[in-house]
Amino acid sequence: QVQLVESGGGLVQAGGSLRLSCVASGSIFAINTMGWYRQAPGKQRELVTTMTSGGSTNYVDSVKGRFSISRDNAKNTVYLQMNSLKPEDTAVYYCNIKNGPMSDWYEYWGQGTQVTVSS
Repeated sequence: QVQLVESGGGLVQAGGSLRLSCVASGSIFAINTMGWYRQAPGKQRELVTTMTSGGSTNYVDSVKGRFSISRDNAKNTVYLQMNSLKPEDTAVYYCNIKNGPMSDWYEYWGQGTQVTVSS
């Protein structure tokens, strides 16, 4: 079993920055993918960014050049640095892990942290 706990959300003005953290605990496999999703009111949850345990990343086009994902594998922690925030970034941000290799992984979610960007 794996538990994910997010922190770092809050209220920020457009153009500002926030750094989200997600700490994973439990049985973490050496091979895994961690990342961030977000869900705005009235909209579907969307993938924001992911990073594999080997360091490969991907980003949704709308955040490229503004957001950056990083990992500290020794601490089982993943971060999301968000710069140049826009009002459309307002959402609940969820940490996610696909725990195991691509052929046999188990998925877990955090409870989410609210990010609000004012104009």
